[in-house]
Amino acid sequence: MLVVMLPAFNEAEAIGPLLAGIAETFSGIDGDKCVLLVDDGSADDTVERAEAAARSLGLMLVVAAHGRNLGLGAALRTGLSRGRELAGPDGVLVAMDADNTHDPANIPSMLARLREGYDVVIASRYAPGGREVGLSAFRSLLSRGASLALGLFLPVEGARDYSCGFRAYTGSVLARAHEAYGDGVITEEGFVASAELLLKLAYLPSRVGEVPLVLRYDLKGGASKMNIWQTIRRYMRLIAAGRRAIRAQSAAIAH
Repeated sequence: MLVVMLPAFNEAEAIGPLLAGIAETFSGIDGDKCVLLVDDGSADDTVERAEAAARSLGLMLVVAAHGRNLGLGAALRTGLSRGRELAGPDGVLVAMDADNTHDPANIPSMLARLREGYDVVIASRYAPGGREVGLSAFRSLLSRGASLALGLFLPVEGARDYSCGFRAYTGSVLARAHEAYGDGVITEEGFVASAELLLKLAYLPSRVGEVPLVLRYDLKGGASKMNIWQTIRRYMRLIAAGRRAIRAQSAAIAH
């Protein structure tokens, strides 16, 4: 089964248009398909609008709800766990932001890359043909700087965009990750969780590829939920922890 997982917090404005785009993309893909909405304690009518849109569009919608807002990391943990169960070892889980900045039309090209033998495919702003529309210069610099720093200190072969959450995962790589890390596959609570997940999957190891993404921040519904300075600190902490783990592994091999 193909499962499209959407971690959402107060995305009532964006969820309908996004589901319409997913339904259009699904029409050209064979096999069983569903949308998994992880509602992270939304205070608006995100779930109600999603359910109404799914009924009108003929989409299979599964809702996993947190009783309160726990952060992106917790939403991704829930989504990976439930999505792995729904997709099965032979299926695919595609994770997307629920704010309509990611175009579902990228999904077929991501699936094609998985069929080429990749375990993880990133929809990347930094792949040839990718770009950003409507993102502030500071936010763009932060994202690019984070990816450059991670690529320098904790490189993942095949990855240019470490922070984008629009990714396709094979069911088999998610099963291996669950065996290796259990519920600890993501420990970060904020936006750094996507980078942490990529690094841990790369260490399994797994084969990572990319397709170009045009990030449409101009279509975003609602304000950004990112705490910028907290995110910068967490990226620095992630890099430091990763470097310590590499040194410890090298020391163990040497002895």
